[in-house]
Amino acid sequence: MSDTAGQQHPIGIYLKVWLLLFVFSTLSYLVDWYQLQGYLRWSLILLFMFIKAGFIVAIFMHLSWERLALKYVLGLPILAICLLILMMSIEGDYTYLTRHIFFDR
Repeated sequence: MSDTAGQQHPIGIYLKVWLLLFVFSTLSYLVDWYQLQGYLRWSLILLFMFIKAGFIVAIFMHLSWERLALKYVLGLPILAICLLILMMSIEGDYTYLTRHIFFDR
């Protein structure tokens, strides 16, 4: 038998995060229940989705206990992709509006 033991995390934090995931899932369901429409609906659904994914990655996949370098290796490419998607969306809207102004005469 080895004398070194693995790192133990308190079960309380897992139960608290599980409860928070349940709360955010309920809030996501309530967005549909109250029949919210438009940008409010999709922004709330995406916000709750990202919060739940962050909790799952941080606690259940043990990322919050990793070194900072590993957090950067996993987090920075995701942020870069989100930034590029935002930039493409802005450029696409600009192109659409420019075509609408000059070609709808």
